[in-house]
Amino acid sequence: MKKNIGINTICAHVGAVEDEQFRGAVSPLYMSSSYAFQDIDEKRYPRYFNTPNQQALSKKIAALEHTEAGMIFGSGMAAISHCLMAFLQAGDHVIFQQTLYGGTYNFATSQLEKYGISYSFTKGWQVEDFEKELRPNTKIIYIETPSNPLLTITDMSAVASLAKNKGVITMIDNTFASPINQNPADFEIDIMIHSATKYMGGHSDICAGAVAASKQHIEQLWSSSICFGGSLSDQTTWMLERSLKTMGLRVKAQTENALKLARKLDAEGDISRVFYPGLESHPDHELAKSQMNGFGAMLSFELDEALDAELFMKSLKLIKASMSLAGVESTVTSPVLTSHSLMSPEDRQKQGIRDGLIRFSVGIEEDEDLMYDIQQALEVVKSKTALV
Repeated sequence: MKKNIGINTICAHVGAVEDEQFRGAVSPLYMSSSYAFQDIDEKRYPRYFNTPNQQALSKKIAALEHTEAGMIFGSGMAAISHCLMAFLQAGDHVIFQQTLYGGTYNFATSQLEKYGISYSFTKGWQVEDFEKELRPNTKIIYIETPSNPLLTITDMSAVASLAKNKGVITMIDNTFASPINQNPADFEIDIMIHSATKYMGGHSDICAGAVAASKQHIEQLWSSSICFGGSLSDQTTWMLERSLKTMGLRVKAQTENALKLARKLDAEGDISRVFYPGLESHPDHELAKSQMNGFGAMLSFELDEALDAELFMKSLKLIKASMSLAGVESTVTSPVLTSHSLMSPEDRQKQGIRDGLIRFSVGIEEDEDLMYDIQQALEVVKSKTALV
């Protein structure tokens, strides 16, 4: 195999388990939770992240993110919490980006102080905002770009440069972009984290997390993770490896759809705001162009103030109102009621997350069908609003 292979070749071939017995085309699944320990090179145990399927999939994750090594976990939050706890100890300080997934925000505010770890949130997402929060005991800068749910864009190179000058580790939640649309390691970010439930899984049927980094960082992560027990079952590991084979094709189609939908929604009179970095009107459009391969398949929008967002979601016929994202089917959700429900109304307001915000995960359906569904739902809402 040549050295610089394409993304779809990586998805299809790297990190497969060779079927040496029957030479099947797909990876065999090893379900054992108990392996031999005598006269062998490596003692395998599922909680040690080193079963055949776990190890193979970790190689694919690393290849996709242009790093030396990878690990897989039982969920996105397992990946996030394991990473933070592996590199922090009592007395340390971590900086979090202001615009952040609600689960990460809740972990920081409800758990870190129990362990004597301090934290702060930036006032914005420019490099100056991170610099203002630096302290002598800062160990980690944690970013998310594009962010959930407002699709803000953070300058990865600038943050990485700031961190390296101070000896600080950088971590990024790269879930929204996926490795198809963005590779933060190319911009000197240290540790990439994913909810693999989303674009890596892509079919709304598994729960998993993934981390990619240097061998040194993965070794440190592994040494603490074996104590926390957030490993992924081999059945789900096999399913995730299967799903990753089509990630490049799926995400490309979804990304192309999202740009079409964002432009149509932006021109729709009943929609007041659209948040999508692919729009020229997005304040960080040029930055997104410089560090992303595509603008992603996630967007958010707000209806006109007179229209009921919850009724709108109930009126959709094709697009599903659903809590998660990134499946091949299009879904919408209310961040206030789901992903950011654990945040206080005041903290949501600081991030700019209003009650009427709708997060839209664009699938692979024809964009004309999706827009028709949105327009018919808008008509339902307007007709019922007129009767009130």
